[in-house]
Amino acid sequence: MDIERIIDDIQQLEEMLEAPDIRPFNAHDISAANRRHDEALASSPWFRLWQHYGVCCRPETPVIRLPE
Repeated sequence: MDIERIIDDIQQLEEMLEAPDIRPFNAHDISAANRRHDEALASSPWFRLWQHYGVCCRPETPVIRLPE
């Protein structure tokens, strides 16, 4: 087992993962980020209120859902 080689491999991986990802976001990336955001804020009463009435800042067409 070559310890020096293993250490070099680990350092190379660390350097690769430190580099920023410069790829542009696509629709799937944005949708996934919005879904994670919604899940993280699901317990917030303010977020539920805004979601219920369709108040948001996303590019989708807003849908106003009035209480029945």
